[in-house]
Amino acid sequence: MTPRPSQPRGAASLVARRAGIDTYQAPVVYMRADCPVCRAEGFQSQARVELSLGDRTLIATVHHVLADWLRHGEAGLSEAAWRMLHPAEGESLSVRHPPVLDSQRHIRAKVYGVPLAYPQLLAIMRDVAGNRLSDLHLASFVTACAGDRMSAAETVALTRAMIDVGERLRWPSHPVVDKHCVGGLPGNRTTPLVVAIATACGATMPKTSSRAITSPAGTADAMETLAPVDLALPAMRRVVEREGGCVVWGGAVQLSPADDVLIRVERPLELDGTAQMVASVLSKKASAGSERVLIDIPVGPTAKVRSRAAADALTAALVEVGTAVGLQLRVVQTDGAEPVGRGIGPALEAWDVLAVLQRLPAAPADLRARALLLAGHVLEIAGLAADGQGSAMARDALDSGRAWVKFQAICRAQGGMREPPRALYTADCVARAAGVVTGVDNRRIAMAAKLAGAPAARAAGVTMEVKLGQRVERGQPLFRLHAQSAGELAYAEAYVAGQQDLVTIGPGP
Repeated sequence: MTPRPSQPRGAASLVARRAGIDTYQAPVVYMRADCPVCRAEGFQSQARVELSLGDRTLIATVHHVLADWLRHGEAGLSEAAWRMLHPAEGESLSVRHPPVLDSQRHIRAKVYGVPLAYPQLLAIMRDVAGNRLSDLHLASFVTACAGDRMSAAETVALTRAMIDVGERLRWPSHPVVDKHCVGGLPGNRTTPLVVAIATACGATMPKTSSRAITSPAGTADAMETLAPVDLALPAMRRVVEREGGCVVWGGAVQLSPADDVLIRVERPLELDGTAQMVASVLSKKASAGSERVLIDIPVGPTAKVRSRAAADALTAALVEVGTAVGLQLRVVQTDGAEPVGRGIGPALEAWDVLAVLQRLPAAPADLRARALLLAGHVLEIAGLAADGQGSAMARDALDSGRAWVKFQAICRAQGGMREPPRALYTADCVARAAGVVTGVDNRRIAMAAKLAGAPAARAAGVTMEVKLGQRVERGQPLFRLHAQSAGELAYAEAYVAGQQDLVTIGPGP
């Protein structure tokens, strides 16, 4: 939404009505197909129209209504459109054709393979952040940039454009550190642990995290089962000033806002191209005021990054773009052969985090080890530990209980700590033969968790009951499905039954 100095000339007028329809972040206006305004102006279904109320203006997508719940002279607004315009019920809106956007021309050029420079990408990102582009245009842009269709120069320009259309934070303490995992590995909820350990040791770590794009849970999804994450910028500042760090949803603080809109389109397309991933990650880090950033790249046959060669190429791209936007990066490549921890899904991953922080006997050893490794690197780039000594400092913070105390303090500062939910329905998926676990398909395990309801159903997902190299007997549980409804559990069970070797069992010794 963008402000306008006055009401547009020659605009038609319709009465605002709250339709009560959730279209997520996409503003939609519902108009009768036989509405005189629609007919006179040629507003077809899926057309884009400009709505104005006082100095508030937005561009919305038209959906035609054939039923009588909407009366002549009314414009039904989706929840997203209603939030953006803030009308009173029955207030008069001005409706007109939207201005022609240069960004649409730039998107068409990219579809045909024309390289885009910073001015063109900035125009696109401004219109993306301002919700002036339809989902069709957004999907076209995301698809045109996927794969290897963006050069290194374009990726740098895209990153800068994404930074420049949002706010950029400044912090009084230096250096400001951050950590990010490129994803593709189920579980692996190390970020809350790293933030707790690093801030307990004195680091400044204002962590903004994303929600799931193609995975069963993002860091923000898991953290939300423990504490509020939808903090506005002033609240985020207060938490960091008080505790040294936070774990909040980046979309709530409007850092790199164009990225949050693009993520909404990437999620159903299940596209997370290299250039957009690099721009997404680094624009968020730069916008949050980070100066030194650790990037974790899990590598494995069914991870997002499947080979060392691909990891090396991604590392080079991250370092090149990071340097161009003023970030100091340290990139580590880690084992991505199997899920990390037991839980896959927001609440299940949160329970793992709590077990590690509380040093419970059943805490996942692999999650603990990975968190200590990454926290050690963060402490080193923060200048709090000498190279090679960070892991020992991190271990002391965790084993002494200081990290657990700090995590509770961060949760209280963000609005209060809470207990993650438990699923109502579970089902075990068992070994069909005795043997040794020789493989785990990360992607299909993640799909089973999503079909069970994650991340929308916070308690849903999968818990892994075995690890690579473990001996199992016939009928022994390999993983457990968790769901909030019987229907979602049955859906996930049907998927698992139709698959072969989500967990591969080989002959034992």
